[in-house]
Amino acid sequence: MSTNVAQDQLWAPWRLPYIVSTKEPAADGCFLCRYVAEPDRDIDNLVISRNEWTVTVLNRFPYNNGHLLVAPLKHKAELAELDDAELLDCMQALQRMTRVVARAMNAHGFNIGLNLGQVAGAGLPGHLHWHLVPRWRGDTNFMPVLADLSVIPQSLASACELLRESLIADLIN
Repeated sequence: MSTNVAQDQLWAPWRLPYIVSTKEPAADGCFLCRYVAEPDRDIDNLVISRNEWTVTVLNRFPYNNGHLLVAPLKHKAELAELDDAELLDCMQALQRMTRVVARAMNAHGFNIGLNLGQVAGAGLPGHLHWHLVPRWRGDTNFMPVLADLSVIPQSLASACELLRESLIADLIN
């Protein structure tokens, strides 16, 4: 074992709130509903985009840079609860954000998934949301396997700014 602490430890202090948090719902309710109700705080809440039916936010506890959550504005837990307009808009938001992230972050591919219910892995089982996780060739290294740790090389604020600017450019073109 080395005496150099920098070689023995990887510091990720931004993960602490997630690690020590309980899995119980927050006292202030659903964070997605809170973000929907606070359009004046979009930058603080890492909201990338919102429209009539959908909100897209940067995940505060990402699996990779640019990890987004795409959700209907309304608090709905089941896929069957979405009407046609909500479902179409969620899919179009995923399509649009895949294009934007690919261009802005030079992503080589994506994992896109929906966890329905707590037993399926939904961290927020009451509010349906899709995960859009950018991937790059070679981005899977030994860290997740050996240390159950992801290495995120970009700050959330920087990723949020990049994606918001790239979305505006995409909408103009």
